[in-house]
Amino acid sequence: MELEYDTFGLPTDPALLLIMGFTAQMTAWDERLCQAWADAGRFVIRFDNRDCGLSTKLHGQEPDIAGAMAAAFAGSAAPPLPYTLSDMAADAVGLLDHLEIDRAHVVGASMGGMIAQVMAVEHPGRVITLTSMMSQPGDLEVGQPTPEAAASIFAPQPTNRDEYIESASRWMVWQSKKYGDLAFLREVAGREFDRSFYPEGAPRQLAAMYGSGRRFEALQHLDVPTLVIHGRDDTLITPSGGFRTADLIPGAHLLYLADMGHDLPQALWPIIVNAIITHTSVGSPFVHGAISFNGPLSNR
Repeated sequence: MELEYDTFGLPTDPALLLIMGFTAQMTAWDERLCQAWADAGRFVIRFDNRDCGLSTKLHGQEPDIAGAMAAAFAGSAAPPLPYTLSDMAADAVGLLDHLEIDRAHVVGASMGGMIAQVMAVEHPGRVITLTSMMSQPGDLEVGQPTPEAAASIFAPQPTNRDEYIESASRWMVWQSKKYGDLAFLREVAGREFDRSFYPEGAPRQLAAMYGSGRRFEALQHLDVPTLVIHGRDDTLITPSGGFRTADLIPGAHLLYLADMGHDLPQALWPIIVNAIITHTSVGSPFVHGAISFNGPLSNR
């Protein structure tokens, strides 16, 4: 397995490993956001997950998505799959090995949050702190997408650059209501297509999410300082996914952002950067088990 990665900041600073979500390339962690963490004293690492971007792609391996979904709803073992979230977590550990980093602060967004949770559970000695953003704990009763968001995810895949750029209009359904910008999303879509257009990886990543089971019991015994960040406007993984994650992990701190969707709006970067720097600092002043808001819940 070969992973494409890059870094920001000084290798002598504490490592901050960023794990991106479903079909999203590492470039979804904006360079300016990564640099902000680096400027605050973190050695920032971002990478493409397997089956995405410029990392290894498992061409031709067909997943049993229907079987994985049926097993997830039944609470039974999934059929054999090309890989699971455990394999993707092991990829991240392998990257740390390659960089000769013993332990890192791990931040995961969406599916990346699920991978980060699994990494903290299965490789606790490698995780100093965990930040789970816009994610959920493998619980099909919480965090499920709205019908509109689900329809967008399962819509037919575009086949060329123009169609892919136009499909960015579907992403607006899960963007923050206040900061969503279709022109910007189309610009991002063009860059993503040019870097690596690989829709074949989506079914395998989706099967890995459904086929990896629930993390209830494991998260209840997790002994890693945890920050959960979720947005009120998130329609792809609705806020109950973040609430449930924070409820399960002992001492977890929940940061609930009033104007955040399933995205990372630039206007909220100062809050997100500062929250993660605070969480990953020795002697963090966070009162774990508490809930913070960036605005009144009834501001609209």
